[in-house]
Amino acid sequence: MDNLVATGIFESLSSGVRLDCWRLLVKAGNQGKVAGELAQLLEVAPNTLSFHLKAMLHSNLVSVTKEGRYLRYRANLPMMLDLISYMSESCCSDESDNCHANNINNICPDADEH
Repeated sequence: MDNLVATGIFESLSSGVRLDCWRLLVKAGNQGKVAGELAQLLEVAPNTLSFHLKAMLHSNLVSVTKEGRYLRYRANLPMMLDLISYMSESCCSDESDNCHANNINNICPDADEH
């Protein structure tokens, strides 16, 4: 991960629709969601959602597979975990005694399993 990639990810999430879409895809896990279902859940027009999904796809934040006439989208969770790692790699390097990163397991119990 580098600054350019991280910036691209943040830009691709800089819309409320995209952020809501991302959260739905994370919730769906490996099963993902087809575009039509996402559009229904988000209450947006399919062409509007397509525009947002394309931006997320361009930043590698989601993946897509074609299933007949449907497109199934999945969140790229390893990419997000890499982003979090990149953003926090120097966490508390100046003050390790009071580091919030030491409490990561209280927030995300499975964090060190990834």
